[in-house]
Amino acid sequence: MVLVVGSGAGGATLARELAIRGIDVTVIERGPYVKDSDAFLCYEDPGDVDILRTNCVGGSTLVAAGNAVRVLEDTLRGYGVDIGGDLDAIEAELNVGELPESHTGTGTAMIMEAAESLGLRVRRMPKFIDPAKCRPCGKCSFGCPRAAKWSARRFLDEALEHGAVLIEETEARNVIVRNGSVSGLETSRGDFQDETVVLAAGAIETPRILMRAGIDAGNGLFMDTFVTVGGILEGIGFCDEVQMNALIELDGFILSPHFSTLLFPGEERNVLGIMVKIADERSGRVEADRVVKHHTARDVSLLSGGTAIAGSILVGAGVRADTLRSTVPRGAHPGGTASMGEVVDENLETSIEGLFVADASVLPEAPGAPPILTIMALARRLARHIALIL
Repeated sequence: MVLVVGSGAGGATLARELAIRGIDVTVIERGPYVKDSDAFLCYEDPGDVDILRTNCVGGSTLVAAGNAVRVLEDTLRGYGVDIGGDLDAIEAELNVGELPESHTGTGTAMIMEAAESLGLRVRRMPKFIDPAKCRPCGKCSFGCPRAAKWSARRFLDEALEHGAVLIEETEARNVIVRNGSVSGLETSRGDFQDETVVLAAGAIETPRILMRAGIDAGNGLFMDTFVTVGGILEGIGFCDEVQMNALIELDGFILSPHFSTLLFPGEERNVLGIMVKIADERSGRVEADRVVKHHTARDVSLLSGGTAIAGSILVGAGVRADTLRSTVPRGAHPGGTASMGEVVDENLETSIEGLFVADASVLPEAPGAPPILTIMALARRLARHIALIL
């Protein structure tokens, strides 16, 4: 049997791939099983550093914007890890592609036109959203009310159909180690015995479990820092559009149409906004009881430059310049806290035999864009490795 801690993009993909191969899998999940539309109720308290995370079956994929970007493919190849074929397979299975023009709202179209007039290259964001089910409502980051967006819970449900076991609302506390090898897991519902344990609890909780096992983890935290820049454009109704439905890729950061309730409370229907997301440096760390993140001079420079460009685009789209404002920096995709080459090897195994990691913790640098596809590809690759050694 294989014990998998966490049911997000990595954990659910791994569980499905192993279960399909006839391998016994038990998934330990700290959060509850909720409807897609209730996922917003499971957001974690931001604590010391505001990083968007959810605590539920399917993890943060339930509140992701459905963005399907290939990231860090060349970087990982430098570590001897080729995920190209896995990415191709995932894109095909999830029907990744651009949404039809019928799903491009007025605000997004105005942003795209204004950006192009400034000489910027704009493309539509590839999505794992079924356009036949999608009725643009702006609620992607709250949980899709029509289940039009793929989430890791679909893979987990498939794993369960193939015999996997899900134990929800259960906290994984400690790895049980004997003679340098893993032999089980201590949880809030008792001990589970097994010689293969995969941690996929996310880049905040996974390193904490590793640290309690005596592994030097938690360093090098990145979080794809982002801000949303916005201003007033009367009656635009941008809040109801498919979010992040276009992509502008620049050196060190991306821009994408994005609505934030934090910008103008009470003026939601009159706000047009753009997200500025940077590939921040690994200048943070996870500790037993807190998260620490410092932004470097490079990070600040990228945010400032991206904010200036976003402001110019918004003004070009008709936003009143005197209303422009920005949210505080927040984190979207934490990772790096059990990095490949530092904490895990090319097969995602730690120094404790039989203990693996399959989430964004293993990424060696910030992608600066949604890493869901890359995490899934790494989990598929790990499933093949585990199947060979069992």
